Amino acid sequence: MAIRSEPITINLGPQHPSTHGVFRMRVTFDGETIIDVEPIFGYLHRGSEKLAEERTYTQVVTLTDRMDYVSSMLNNQGYILAVEKLCDINPKPRGVWLRMIASELQRIASHLVAIGFLIQDLGAWGTPLTYAMREREKILQMFEMLCGARITNSYLRPGGVFMDAPSVFWDVLDSFIASFPKSIDELEKLITSNEIIFSRTKGVAVLSSKDAIDASITGPILRSTGVDWDLRKRDSYDYYDDVEFDIPIHEAGDNYARYLLRVQEIRESLKIVEQCKKNIQPGLVRPHHDEVPDLLKPPSGDCYVAIEGSKGELGFYLVSDGSIAPYRWHVRSSSLINLTLLKDMLVGTLFGDLFVTFGSIDINMGEVDR
Repeated sequence: MAIRSEPITINLGPQHPSTHGVFRMRVTFDGETIIDVEPIFGYLHRGSEKLAEERTYTQVVTLTDRMDYVSSMLNNQGYILAVEKLCDINPKPRGVWLRMIASELQRIASHLVAIGFLIQDLGAWGTPLTYAMREREKILQMFEMLCGARITNSYLRPGGVFMDAPSVFWDVLDSFIASFPKSIDELEKLITSNEIIFSRTKGVAVLSSKDAIDASITGPILRSTGVDWDLRKRDSYDYYDDVEFDIPIHEAGDNYARYLLRVQEIRESLKIVEQCKKNIQPGLVRPHHDEVPDLLKPPSGDCYVAIEGSKGELGFYLVSDGSIAPYRWHVRSSSLINLTLLKDMLVGTLFGDLFVTFGSIDINMGEVDR
């Protein structure tokens, strides 16, 4: 006979290390079974969208870095594309190839963080996380060569990128392209066929494609439910039409599918980086100042541009009143939208599954509380 205990409500966060930042959940349990979840936001609110109204269009780039701060280059890319559309700027080809290289390296680094901390949440005592951080460190070192910064990069500019890559960058990139697949194989040997990973992630926190679409969820979470949707293919930007890559799709919609899909996307991003390197040609990395001045004054109007960020659709809505600063700037952050069904994913699972599921969503609170 099943014994029903008295329900108990526990606050988790905002200081809890397993909440991936200052995020709070009020969780109600019946024994170890989760019966209700109330997500609570706002502890990291920076007012980035309001701050943008007092900065020039170029200065706003620094605000994008600090949203999803493990995916800064992709934030830069989405915002810069919106500025270029608003100002009718034609970017320089070398600058576009460089920012695609930077963005895909950033996607790899972001997925490594997601995978490493997901396995850490499973209680792996740091070994897979250390392997993931070791490879991410190589990417951060390349970013430092590109722009002098490792995390908050501010590398992209309207029309291209801030500066050309030094010659040493290309040698390091070649070495990374050659060695990285073996490193991912090594990481997968620890995780992908591990029976403990299977038992803790397969069939846990299952999300259907219908529910994901209804909640506007995108990115790896949506593709893990069987939906073939990636903006690099569906609404291509930069030169993604000129490179070949596959879109990994899974149908299980569980924690394991979300893990495995990110591993496969890492391999595809590496293919894109390699093709970008082959296609890039000498030339300017951004237009001259007489073509694109430092103080942009786009005509009055608005635009919305979305890219495929590491966590899903990352959209930027810009409104211009003809001045040197945006009249309005709004960000469609995938981290916030992807939290929509957190309660649905957690109810009915066990306490031990809570942080694993939360880690599988892969959010960044700087992007949620922007």
